[in-house]
Amino acid sequence: MADRSGPVRVALFSGNYNYVKDGANQALNRLVGRMLVRGLEPRVYSPVVDVPAFEATGTLIGVPSVPIPGRGEYRVALGLPRAVKTDLETFDPEIVHLSAPDWLGHDAKRWGQARGVPVVASVHTRFETYFDYYRMGFIRRGVERLLKSFYGDLAEIYAPSDSMADVLRREGYSEKVRIWSRGVDRHIFHPGARDLAWRRNLGISDETAVVGFVGRLVLEKGLDIVAATVAELARRGVPHHLLVVGDGPARAEFEGQVPGATFAGFQTGHHLGRAYASFDMFLNPSITETFGNVTLEAMACAVPPVAAAATGASSLVSDGVSGRLVPPGDVGAFADALQAYITDPDLRAAHGAESFRRAQAFDWDAINDSVIDRYLLMAGRG
Repeated sequence: MADRSGPVRVALFSGNYNYVKDGANQALNRLVGRMLVRGLEPRVYSPVVDVPAFEATGTLIGVPSVPIPGRGEYRVALGLPRAVKTDLETFDPEIVHLSAPDWLGHDAKRWGQARGVPVVASVHTRFETYFDYYRMGFIRRGVERLLKSFYGDLAEIYAPSDSMADVLRREGYSEKVRIWSRGVDRHIFHPGARDLAWRRNLGISDETAVVGFVGRLVLEKGLDIVAATVAELARRGVPHHLLVVGDGPARAEFEGQVPGATFAGFQTGHHLGRAYASFDMFLNPSITETFGNVTLEAMACAVPPVAAAATGASSLVSDGVSGRLVPPGDVGAFADALQAYITDPDLRAAHGAESFRRAQAFDWDAINDSVIDRYLLMAGRG
């Protein structure tokens, strides 16, 4: 029986807590930080590396892992070895939170359920969609069955958007779905970060309409659609400049597909905010996100997004009011939406202003408090 006299103890399991920076682990670190502020005692179990991308928030316990073949920057945890189980048993959590349906997540789920501890999970990406980008779509149905088995009997699962929650319920993953949204740091992402001098240093004139893209340069981010869309704009004779922020294993291939584009590399902090605010419009064709942090960050900078009408973006963008939602993979429709913004500065300014207004509702502390309050309730402390 867990000791209920001290802080609520939460064991969080992550496949990537801080060794490669991405939107999912940024959200997890913020959640852990908020737990500490609220007086909880979190403990994180995740693969570790010698030189992580950033310092971990809270106590991090390393678990054995190996590089993923073909994607060596990512690692797969090899379950719960005896030493880690001993640490977990000593910690004696009142809540187990899983953030990935990997080997580690499955072992942690079994451990928690065997002890009667409430086990919850957050959904950070649409893993089942990845295989389509790597010519492995034939195993997608099998993966979906495994995911439904993983999520189906948990105490609760947390989706980052209403659209993703609808998918989880409709496709039979779980009926116990709650929203854990995402916030935006308004000290970093705001219209005042716009810097035309920085653009000029990149060789982009003030008068040029800049189409921005931000993300890890991997196939599942829809790089093929980005390349095809800017090629269509060029075919139509629509003047524009593609500015890409990010890096990744597909960079070399992508650079060859978008001649004339500017690659600003990986950016973080205020430099990333400056990049977003210096765009004139934002392009996000990805269908793998469950929320779309990049879309929200662009909106907070008053930059209108043109995004795939998929989970995440469809909960953020009001089509024709604060941006455009385009049928996934429809290159002509993406080009039409961008062309309208390029040729009508007043339209993009109006949609950018509405994007900025809508982004103000996404406050990190309030969003994370909603999850922590659920922890307290399940632990009998609410």
